[in-house]
Amino acid sequence: MTARYDVAGLGNAIVDVIAAVDDEFLLEHHIAKGVMTLVDEFRAQQLYRTLPRPQEIAGGSAANTMAGLAALGGKGLFVGKTKEDRLGATFADSLRTIGVAFETKMAADGPATACSLIVVTPDGHRSMNTYLGASRELDRSDIDEIEIAAAQVLYVEGYLWDAPEAKAAINKAIRITKRADRKVAFTLSDPFCVARWREEFRELLSNIDILFANEEEAKALFEASDFDAVLQSLRTWPGIAALTRSEKGCVIAHQNDIHVIDAVPVDRVIDTTGAGDQFAAGFLYGITHGNGLGDSGRLGALAASEVISHFGARPGQSLARMAEAAGLL
Repeated sequence: MTARYDVAGLGNAIVDVIAAVDDEFLLEHHIAKGVMTLVDEFRAQQLYRTLPRPQEIAGGSAANTMAGLAALGGKGLFVGKTKEDRLGATFADSLRTIGVAFETKMAADGPATACSLIVVTPDGHRSMNTYLGASRELDRSDIDEIEIAAAQVLYVEGYLWDAPEAKAAINKAIRITKRADRKVAFTLSDPFCVARWREEFRELLSNIDILFANEEEAKALFEASDFDAVLQSLRTWPGIAALTRSEKGCVIAHQNDIHVIDAVPVDRVIDTTGAGDQFAAGFLYGITHGNGLGDSGRLGALAASEVISHFGARPGQSLARMAEAAGLL
């Protein structure tokens, strides 16, 4: 069966609502500076009404990766749960406008579409108040076998593992992918997520072909004291590990085949949000278009460098043109 998509991404469907504010706004509305705080629907609605000139765009880790894939010219499908409400329509339109397929049926009732209310102060700090809402309601019925099997790679956001029904949906999608003889990629998402599910994530490795993690997430998974110990733990695993190390670049490891890749220098780091998501986008584009591990890692590093050069977790320019200029496409 010919693949219609390069990548099918499963993740939390969240609308990012971004506004520029001053520190007085944070104090007035009791917002913790520089951190992510989970809030309920009532608090989210209250805060939304206070935001000056908010901008709305589809967000969430896997959705951001699909946006990066599209910016490179790739074909992506996103699977995530929203509700039939205004923000749900915003999420769907935002993805479809950039060329990412989104076919997941919206919920008619239940929690509202998830949103992350992100306020940015003049010093560049992003303070997030996140309501997970409908994104936690993804279940097995949302996994379309024909659509999932039509992607070269299934890419799964680790954050979804926290919701039992979403976990069942992930396992169904993995079984479909394996039956279709496609690849499964998984991102660990967060060290605290790894700490909650370490043993289950380790068991899941037997079904994963590509593992994405930053250094701290990888150390948490293998309970390793340093990065060399992580690499030793990976030597007997048959999959590909794409490990990011911030300013130290990245390491792509496939048993004894190790590629150490420098970070792409930028004039100024503005906002590191989404760097890992865009690295995954570049790497997955490379892998699904016949690039070797080293060049795929370089594409990932290039995509990450673009997104940290401005506010927001998505590319601000054509990654395809950047990659062409760098000789990577």
